[in-house]
Amino acid sequence: MPEQRAERADAVRNRRAVLRAAEQLLAEGGGDHVSLDRVAALAGVGKGTVFRRFGSRAGLLEALLEERSRQLRDAVRNGPPPLGPGAPAPERLLAFLEGLGAIAEGNAALLSAHEQACADGKYGDPSYQFWHRHLSTLFADGRPDLDADFLAHAVLAVFEGDLIRHMTPPDDPRRFTRSIQQMAMTLLRRD
Repeated sequence: MPEQRAERADAVRNRRAVLRAAEQLLAEGGGDHVSLDRVAALAGVGKGTVFRRFGSRAGLLEALLEERSRQLRDAVRNGPPPLGPGAPAPERLLAFLEGLGAIAEGNAALLSAHEQACADGKYGDPSYQFWHRHLSTLFADGRPDLDADFLAHAVLAVFEGDLIRHMTPPDDPRRFTRSIQQMAMTLLRRD
């Protein structure tokens, strides 16, 4: 097995600066405000540095979304129940949607920009694939009589930036998450 080299300190620093710059531009003007040129200028790096690291605007947004979801992914894989292994499927599903909903509610502008930039490759996106695989497993465990693959896609389709913003009013910031959890529990229910 080849030895994995540690990333150079300047590369780590540049990556963090680029991701912070992309976040700032998203917050200031939404997804249309994020371009490789603007990100590079704000991060204090060359456009070539951004391009080599992320490949495109879509790659940059994909990396930012991965960064936002890393903690949730780690908890799903190795954390304590109910988010991590060992709890029944309905409990894990509620815990996962709690975490994913929090990411969505806090990053609706990123999700909108990501959807637009990555529309053609949505199903190949690493975050999407991880979320889909986890949801499919939970639905298959909880309702083996249903098409778990489809249900996972259907639930993830609701994680759409404009809908999240619409369903997250200032006086009820967790409305979207509660609603998606209720929908998922309805899908698991046997009548």
